[in-house]
Parts: sequence; C-alpha cells; structure tokens
Amino acid sequence: MAKSKKELNENIKGMKKDELQIKLASLQEELRALKFKTEGSKSKNVKEYGSLKKQIARVLTEINK
Repeated sequence: MAKSKKELNENIKGMKKDELQIKLASLQEELRALKFKTEGSKSKNVKEYGSLKKQIARVLTEINK
C-alpha cells in the first residue's frame, strides 16, 4: 500500500544528512531510469514522474535546512 505524504515527510525528517544523501541518489537514479524507460513507449503511470520529482525536492529541502 502506498504511503501518504505525511508518512513520507515524517520518515524524511527523522533521517540523518548522510541517509538523506543516499535516499536522494536512489531517487535520482529512479527518475533517470524512468525517463529512459518512457522515452520509447508510453508510461502506464503518468503521475510517477511528477511524484518522483516532488520526493527529490522534499529530500533536498530537508538536506538544506
């Protein structure tokens, strides 16, 4: 089951800076893979791209605090 925004934010806020860096790298890798996967064909989940970018922004915001 998908996690709500509140649960994701609470998980991110409890992480240390080095853990956030690792999470950021994995999210960016997922985004890169999604871009290449969808380039040749249509994606089944169109909102996935936007949600990944929002998660990356949340992690970056928490790192820069």
